[in-house]
Amino acid sequence: MSYQIELRHMRYFLAVAEELHFRKAAEKLFISQPGLSRQIKLLEEELGIIFFERHNRKVVLTTVGEYLKTEFTQQLKVIESTLTNAKLIHDGKKGELKIGYVGSAMQDVIPNLLLKFEDKNPDILFDLKEIDNQKQIEDLVSLSLDIGFVRLERVPLTLEIKTILDENFCLVLPKHHHINEHNFKSIAQFREESFILFDAKYSASYYEKVMQIFDDCNFTPIISHNTIHSSSIFKLVENNFGISIVPKSLAKKSGYRIKFIELDTIVQKTKLSIIWNKKNGNPLLKDFLKLL
Repeated sequence: MSYQIELRHMRYFLAVAEELHFRKAAEKLFISQPGLSRQIKLLEEELGIIFFERHNRKVVLTTVGEYLKTEFTQQLKVIESTLTNAKLIHDGKKGELKIGYVGSAMQDVIPNLLLKFEDKNPDILFDLKEIDNQKQIEDLVSLSLDIGFVRLERVPLTLEIKTILDENFCLVLPKHHHINEHNFKSIAQFREESFILFDAKYSASYYEKVMQIFDDCNFTPIISHNTIHSSSIFKLVENNFGISIVPKSLAKKSGYRIKFIELDTIVQKTKLSIIWNKKNGNPLLKDFLKLL
């Protein structure tokens, strides 16, 4: 069974699938509406399937159309990535790695890995973006990212996950707080304090693990603020809005009037993991995973 489908056909289909309007899709593609309608109709006839249900002024994707929208989007991402890497190779580079990360991964883990990788693989272009856990998953599924560094323990089946760091939590206090490393005994000492924590949407599994710390001390914390940015947490703690609990990696951040107490006697640890898409064909990804 042979089909004559060109890249332009995939782009025509995706434009209509995204706009759900032939005139708007045609304007987006800079072609005429009749021409676009004719190309879509010919493609449907060629494949023997219907992409869209057409009503008076409404276009709706069929079940097959929904499936093709997902598949064509991913395939175009792969082709675009391949062509980008081809151009980089032509220009003397070995290729590009698109990396997403949560802030704590940038303290030590990512710089050390990139230095080691670049030492063995010079002329690599790195595209680094600080992105929350959920957005990394979305971008990895759509192949907009090659690698993600996350604080998650479960990911979609299309992705692979590998833990690269198990670390302790740290208590974060204003610099002049009366509790310090010498008189600290238990989190229970802070049952009357307000806590500033990473929001549950940052990572449900991470949030649950932090809640377990309080459960083990038999109290429910007073949570005054939730955020997804460590810099916001540190600024709020610095200004006496409350205290916090963060991964040890973040204890290396400087520039704030705060102090850290490592919680090395509790059972709860936090994991930093690397995730990637099984379908990603970027050869640099395979080399990076070998380094790990």
